[in-house]
Amino acid sequence: MCFRAHRGLIQIKEHANRDDRLELRRSVLLPYSAESMFDLIERAEAYPEFLPWCTRATIHERGDDWVSARLEFSYLQIRFGFQTRNAKCRPEWLRVRLVEGPFRRFQGDWRITPLGQLGCKVEFDVSYEISDGLLDKVARPAVDFVSRSMMEAFVKRAGQTLSMQPAPPAAAAPSPCPGAGNRPDSLDRGPP
Repeated sequence: MCFRAHRGLIQIKEHANRDDRLELRRSVLLPYSAESMFDLIERAEAYPEFLPWCTRATIHERGDDWVSARLEFSYLQIRFGFQTRNAKCRPEWLRVRLVEGPFRRFQGDWRITPLGQLGCKVEFDVSYEISDGLLDKVARPAVDFVSRSMMEAFVKRAGQTLSMQPAPPAAAAPSPCPGAGNRPDSLDRGPP
């Protein structure tokens, strides 16, 4: 399924398994620099300003190679929150890994690919399984809806806050990320 949104093309692939695991894969082409998009994604403390139903975001720790945060959501009287610790390499990728929350398993991977003067390609893959508790099962529709709306919220925020002046074309330079070969190309690779 594909549709056009805010000067970008969002491609959506969804897969739900019988064991209540949901996988979403989304990608969008945007007329912004990879660095600007990475910074927008990495600044979780700003999520309540634009991410639907995000009511609170707290950064626990932040370093050059990782960030740890807790996000709280509220949707149709259902509240849930979770904490993640995320490895990152600006401006190429950010790996979201669950520390605590209403999930048996949760992981997400953001990948940002510079496209020279055209902007960048942003990809987001998320895979999760809701825990077995009754409240957790009730929260499933809320979690699913919030997950499906995330990319659109980031595209809209980029359009509101970022300049459409992507980085100038550069000669092929080595990746600033140590171990760039370990870039998260798929959810199947697991944590670093």
